[in-house]
Amino acid sequence: MNQNTQNDLGKLILRLTLGVLILLHGVAKLKGGTAGIVGMVEAQGLPGFLGYAVLIGEVLAPLMLIAGFYARLGAALIAINMLAAIALVHMGQLGQLNDQGGWALELQGMFLASALALALLGPGRYSVNGR
Repeated sequence: MNQNTQNDLGKLILRLTLGVLILLHGVAKLKGGTAGIVGMVEAQGLPGFLGYAVLIGEVLAPLMLIAGFYARLGAALIAINMLAAIALVHMGQLGQLNDQGGWALELQGMFLASALALALLGPGRYSVNGR
C-alpha cells in the first residue's frame, strides 16, 4: 500500500470515528431536547437561541465529516462546538484528573484535537468532494 493510500485511509478512519461519536451526542439531543443547553447558554447571559447551535455542531457537522462533504468546515464546526462545551460546562474541570489518573476532560480534549487535525488535514480521497 502506498503512502498516499495510507494517508487517505487514516483520514477516513479519523473522519468516521469523530463523526459517528459526535453524532451520537447530537441524536441524544434530538431525542431529549435542547432545553438544558439553552438554559446553560442563558445562564451565561447569552441569547437562548444560541443553544440550538449545538445541533449544528453535533448533527450537521458530523454528517459532513462522515460523508466527507466540506469536511474541513464540518471539523471546524465541531472544534467550535467543543470549545463552547468546555467553556459552558467543563471549565471547572480543566485542571482536574479523574479517578484513574487521566485528565477529567480527556474525551472533550480528544474530540477537539481530532476536529482540529481534520480541519488542517482535510478529508482525503475517500470523500464526497475529495481533498
